[in-house]
Amino acid sequence: MDLSWTTGAAGLLVGIIVGITGVGGGALMTPILVLLFGIAPQTAVGTDLLYASITKMFGTAVHHNHGTVDWGVVRRLALGSLPAAAITLAWMHFGNVGRVKAGFIIDAVGIALIVTALGMLFKDQLHAFGRRFRVTDSQHFKHVQPVLTVVCGIVLGVLVTLTSIGAGALGTVMLVYLYPLRLNASKLVGTDLAHAIPLALIAGLGHLSLGNVDYTLLVNLLLGSIPGVLLGSMVSTRAPLTLIRYAIALVLGAVAIKMLMM
Repeated sequence: MDLSWTTGAAGLLVGIIVGITGVGGGALMTPILVLLFGIAPQTAVGTDLLYASITKMFGTAVHHNHGTVDWGVVRRLALGSLPAAAITLAWMHFGNVGRVKAGFIIDAVGIALIVTALGMLFKDQLHAFGRRFRVTDSQHFKHVQPVLTVVCGIVLGVLVTLTSIGAGALGTVMLVYLYPLRLNASKLVGTDLAHAIPLALIAGLGHLSLGNVDYTLLVNLLLGSIPGVLLGSMVSTRAPLTLIRYAIALVLGAVAIKMLMM
């Protein structure tokens, strides 16, 4: 097995960002693998999913110890996302689309990145809208909140399985609207990380069965990402989250345009 400091460094950078913000696993790593390292899109998606599931286990452990994971919200999301991921994988397997052409995957990733970037840019507005709904119509909001959380899980399950993008970035955007009072910034990150683990693991194992995982690449990424996510998780409560979020959104938008023009 060949060790690569360049892919290890990429893992370290993305791991730090994931630990701090809960965002950036698939949204950053998949484009990096495709655009900078020339990895086939389907391999990038499959490898990134397994990489993300393992990396986020370490970040979640730190957040759990700090009491910043809301397991009730995690269960609601998983109720929708895990069956959706399993059904999507079954469709890919039995529909013989496990190795769909690279162009389709690149376009799907590009579109997912644009949606993710827009969600991150307007996260504050969504939070304010959700907070206003929660305060002015509390009874109705609480009634639809569990159902909407499961529906959001379904959307994430399909999107993450196809592109490896969404578990962190779109997940946090959805949660700030659905839980504007219940989840503060740290709990938002910890809860989103905890939900991403089983989702990315199931989707990643499905891609593994389809032959879309590069083991050497996976090990190199983990060598950098595990210390990175531990470091990021420990400093997450003191990091300028808003500034980092806007910077990531701009980068994702630029990368999306690049991928859609390929």
